[in-house]
Amino acid sequence: MLCSRILAAFTTCSFWFLLPVVFPIFADRTLAENAETGTRGTLKEDSRPALRILASDRDFNIGAAVNVGALRDSTRYREILAREFNIITAENTMKFKPLRPQRDRFDFTASDRFVAFAQTHQMKIRGHALVWHTALPVWLTEGDWSREEAIAILENHIKTVVGRYRGRIVAWDVINEAIDDDGTFRDTFWSRAIGPEYIEIAFRTAREADPEALLFYNDFGAEEWGSKAEAIYQLVRSLQAKNIPIDGVGVQMHVSVESPLDPQKVAENMRRLAALGLRVDITEMDVRLKKPAREEDRERQAEIYQEMLEVCLAAENCNTFVTWGFSDRYSWVSGIFKGWGEALPFDSDYQPKPAYYGLQDALMTTF
Repeated sequence: MLCSRILAAFTTCSFWFLLPVVFPIFADRTLAENAETGTRGTLKEDSRPALRILASDRDFNIGAAVNVGALRDSTRYREILAREFNIITAENTMKFKPLRPQRDRFDFTASDRFVAFAQTHQMKIRGHALVWHTALPVWLTEGDWSREEAIAILENHIKTVVGRYRGRIVAWDVINEAIDDDGTFRDTFWSRAIGPEYIEIAFRTAREADPEALLFYNDFGAEEWGSKAEAIYQLVRSLQAKNIPIDGVGVQMHVSVESPLDPQKVAENMRRLAALGLRVDITEMDVRLKKPAREEDRERQAEIYQEMLEVCLAAENCNTFVTWGFSDRYSWVSGIFKGWGEALPFDSDYQPKPAYYGLQDALMTTF
């Protein structure tokens, strides 16, 4: 099975010379797996094909969220990012607060740098996120706004941001995390200032600002079918019934090695959304481990990454898989989940982990 995967990948090597990228292409891969222990072998970094080569060959998007500070300061970070991924998401720099320090002033310095990097390296971009209940500036949350004023602020923000990058961003997370864990609408600044109609307003405004960009609803905890997934399903179906433009649902997949997702239930959820004509992107995946992590935990982490990527690859409506960062050096997990970490495919020294090879294996599998 493994040999057939490798041979299948190498039959496309002629395509690699046509790939318009500005970094070296690594055409040789020697994956060693220990059949008795099940552990994944270590590869020399200059001997393996990048994830983006394997993904691009099957018209698939493999990506990571980007820490713009590391993008600015670290040559190593930039090299791996450009080599491995063909789509990127801004981790924070495209959220409301960093873009809008004052009501009458936008700051696009960091987001422009991010977009320029993607364009230089022929990478697609997912925009994240136009409307969220957090990452809002004090001038907004502490202001005394009428409903009309709040709508004007929201519309102006979306028109300005989406309009600035029109034609350069393939998809936007228009609404992020509007549904609470119990399936009810989350109580937010936007819902209080405008009412639930803020969701419809945001999608309509985003479509007007860039008719070609794909528009997504994005959330966590709804990857498998359940009460929250049902609430999101009903929300997007109601938007469709009102002719509100929406193209897909983003499922985040922030999970732990002790509470993995059920691949069959995730696949079922994707199929239900496909029946509505909606795409599904895996938008923010990481798999946290208890520290200090054991080798068996890292192997299980690799299996979880591989399983979820395989679910996406097999689904008719899923062609994008994004991890929330790529190196443990820059991960939100340790700061939020005490005693947990090591959630990403590369370690803090930028070395590939078993999770990286799990993604590689998934991309080399024929569905």
